[in-house]
Amino acid sequence: MDDFNFTIDPSCLQEAPLAVDVIKQLDVFGIILYSILTLMAAVSLLVYLEESVYVYRKVPSPKKTTIIWVSGAAPVIATMSCLGLWIPKAIMFTDMTSASYFAIVVYKFLILMLEECGGEEEFLRRCAQDRFRISTGPCCCCCPCLPHVPVTRRTLTILKFGSLQFALLKTVFTILSIVLWTNGNYDLSDLTITGTAIWINPFVGVLTIIALWPVAIMFMNLRNTLRSQKIIPKYAMYQLVLVLSQLQTAIINILALNGAIACAPPFSSQVRGYLMSQQLLILEMFIITLVNRALYRRHYDNLPAADQHEKDNADNATIILHSENGDNMA
Repeated sequence: MDDFNFTIDPSCLQEAPLAVDVIKQLDVFGIILYSILTLMAAVSLLVYLEESVYVYRKVPSPKKTTIIWVSGAAPVIATMSCLGLWIPKAIMFTDMTSASYFAIVVYKFLILMLEECGGEEEFLRRCAQDRFRISTGPCCCCCPCLPHVPVTRRTLTILKFGSLQFALLKTVFTILSIVLWTNGNYDLSDLTITGTAIWINPFVGVLTIIALWPVAIMFMNLRNTLRSQKIIPKYAMYQLVLVLSQLQTAIINILALNGAIACAPPFSSQVRGYLMSQQLLILEMFIITLVNRALYRRHYDNLPAADQHEKDNADNATIILHSENGDNMA
């Protein structure tokens, strides 16, 4: 059998290049691509700022603060992705900043649904006779036998804490990961049992699932009540940001770690995978930002006050109708 000599470009084994090296290696297509993506990120940020000014002026507190937080997920991720695109060495910081912001958005979206109902007290009064269906994703969608939980203040507190823990602990683990990374102890490519990434990332994944569950429970309970507030497309955009920023990025990074993405000097396979992820996120978050502007930048009407005797009135009307029909037949 013939012997083959394989040579590997030294650039494929190096760390992420400096920003000046990225600029030097850009050809005409690269300059056009980077310019368009940078413009998209800038437009996303400007659209969000204009939307925030409108919401701040037109929407009463505390709903306006929650709306500004939730609608900012896409432009923040687009901005961080643009920074990571131009400065590959900062990808670790930009990705974790985006992830930490979205962890807060998960909690804020649950609060948004309560605010759309008129606040926590109005929600409890409106849904006092209802029950939470907890057999929903991402935890228990395959367990329809789970009992329905009554809507009480204690249950609502548990749901809020389930999402709040992610906003707090994600930030803590982000800081810890950055500290370990600067010391050379945190490496995503190190999948050995002694690596810190193999312990931190699965634990954060469990926290993510726990945090998403209360939001899904609340949405399933309020999707009909808040249909006039466009809660279904808002929830769809929130889920889309989650899938694209978390799942899509994770898949591309795994492919890069396994060598499925080819090296292209001065970018190693892993760095090139990161850059592809950033490019996709800028385009996707730009589109989501425009959709969110149409959903959130509008006049908000309060829901009609809940009538606690509405069901009794409906039952009485049905009884009277049946009585009148019986008399007519007689």
